[in-house]
Amino acid sequence: MDYKKAGVDIEAGYQSVELMKEHIKKTMRPEVLTNIGGFSGAFSMEAFKNMEKPTLVSGTDGVGTKLKLAFLLDKHDTIGIDCVAMCVNDIACAGGEPLFFLDYIACGKNVPEKIATIVKGVAEGCSQSNAALIGGETAEMPGFYPEDEYDLAGFAVGVVDEKDLITGKELQAEDVLIGIKSSGVHSNGFSLVRKVFDMTTDSLNTHYKELNQTLGEALLAPTKIYVKALRNVKNANVRIKACSHITGGGFYENVPRMLPEGKHAVIRKDSYEVPAIFKLLASKGEIAEEMMYNTYNMGIGMILAVKKEDVEKTLQAIKEANEEAVIIGHIEDGKTGVTLC
Repeated sequence: MDYKKAGVDIEAGYQSVELMKEHIKKTMRPEVLTNIGGFSGAFSMEAFKNMEKPTLVSGTDGVGTKLKLAFLLDKHDTIGIDCVAMCVNDIACAGGEPLFFLDYIACGKNVPEKIATIVKGVAEGCSQSNAALIGGETAEMPGFYPEDEYDLAGFAVGVVDEKDLITGKELQAEDVLIGIKSSGVHSNGFSLVRKVFDMTTDSLNTHYKELNQTLGEALLAPTKIYVKALRNVKNANVRIKACSHITGGGFYENVPRMLPEGKHAVIRKDSYEVPAIFKLLASKGEIAEEMMYNTYNMGIGMILAVKKEDVEKTLQAIKEANEEAVIIGHIEDGKTGVTLC
């Protein structure tokens, strides 16, 4: 008996690392001090010593049951983007600049080519957010996961000068809410998605005219990464007063998280067109509108609050980052919470 006969192929692990190196190399930043494959990753803070009060911000998350669709369609090249997005968007939401990322893949069987494809997506997400992929772990766990399944999670660290932290404390009545559009369902609410639609390859490969693509393509569309858009807004000398990443819990859970006591957000549902995938989901699943807004991003992945006089500069900065943004509401004095009308 040996480890390989027990189900763990150490040689496959070595091969996975070799195959991922070409993708990881594309994410490197000058501050990275170590090579991939070591016991830890080292990142120099020398470039940030001129900040008044350099402050680290971090985020960790996974992809959730969206992975089930990747398994069914045997498509693993974009799921890593989702993992990075879920972490770095939270960092950007606090005003931080993502610095580096680490991933964790746990699988039933290490198939080096599949692992490398997953990491290729992770590296693409890191490139989009200018974060270095400085390390990670691939754990082969036979008997715990089925051979053709895996879990994917990640952890990111960023930096911000303390004075530039986005906290919501400066919010005032009549500040304007700007929504940056999403790419679809992103990475939340898939347990409900999987109850609404048949989770078969035939179902996921069905082309829907209203989607202009197959159901699987629409649902697996990678999560938008908003780092560049928020950086552009900051570089336009706009103070983002508050920010909310619309993830699990939709509008009703996430918008109040950006509000201080005594401030209320009012969002107009007719301020933008809800994407077809959400209309199809609501129709097929007979899901009430309130539940949709309490579960999904409904087409808006990030919400910013800025002063009235900064609205045009903000919209232009987001457009220059190749993202779409719309004015969706405003801030009022009142009980902390959100009204969708």
